[in-house]
Amino acid sequence: MIFDPATLRYNDQGLIPAIAQDHATGEVLMMAWMNAEAVARTLDSGRVTYWSRSRASFWVKGESSGHVQALVEMRVDCDRDCLLLRVDQTGPACHTNRRSCFYTSVQDGTEVEIMTPEAG
Repeated sequence: MIFDPATLRYNDQGLIPAIAQDHATGEVLMMAWMNAEAVARTLDSGRVTYWSRSRASFWVKGESSGHVQALVEMRVDCDRDCLLLRVDQTGPACHTNRRSCFYTSVQDGTEVEIMTPEAG
């Protein structure tokens, strides 16, 4: 079956959540939003493209930072309302210069920073 981004279930803003995961380690790196065109651009180019809600524009991950996400595999969940992007991540995925955006753990009701920014 040929994949068509229009078959996905987008929210009322026309967006779908996309979770980026390191394809080699399984580490969850980040979550961002995509619209149908960002999905198509990602599949066409092999470079992950998201939709920035704050800037109302497309952004190719790593475009300015060099911290590129190369798409290895795109998976669609059972409800077709969320994407899993298995990627080859170059450098940190988070804008805070951490490997993952999920660097805060809640332990016994307290927030604990479990990952420091990478040097650079």
